[in-house]
Amino acid sequence: MAKTILINQSVAILCDGNNIERSIHEQSKNTNTMVNFDTLIPKLLNNRGLNRLIYFREGRDISSKLAERLHQHYYGSVVPCHKSADIPLSIKATQLASKVDTIIIMSGDSDYVELVRHLKSEGVRVEIAAVEDTTAKILIEEADYFHPITKDDWFIYTPSGQGRRIAH
Repeated sequence: MAKTILINQSVAILCDGNNIERSIHEQSKNTNTMVNFDTLIPKLLNNRGLNRLIYFREGRDISSKLAERLHQHYYGSVVPCHKSADIPLSIKATQLASKVDTIIIMSGDSDYVELVRHLKSEGVRVEIAAVEDTTAKILIEEADYFHPITKDDWFIYTPSGQGRRIAH
């Protein structure tokens, strides 16, 4: 008889919003494409506990609806960045290293390779979630696990406010 194993792992998800947005826009060939967090987050967590969800975003056009939604559903937050998310995300990941078992970095940017190496040296499991075609191969190799973000994980936002799924 198979025993049920309780997975008791605390996970922080840190998203480089600009990187992920650029990647899915490139893949879908549509700048109104948005990440569907309602399907992606449960898939990334895979029955593990969510400790933090932080969406780092450069620029002024940060959606208040996104911030509200992330807070309501995941107690997540959106952090505006002065320039790129690399430094703020790296600082937050380093701060969280002693508080979580796993950090999932949502970005395919090779700038995070040194961060991944550092976090692993601190005993943290590091996973990358990104669009495979736009992810640096070295980042995939350095991570403990890679979650490909596919068209199942996004939707096209229509200006009327009604999101719709992409037909496959």
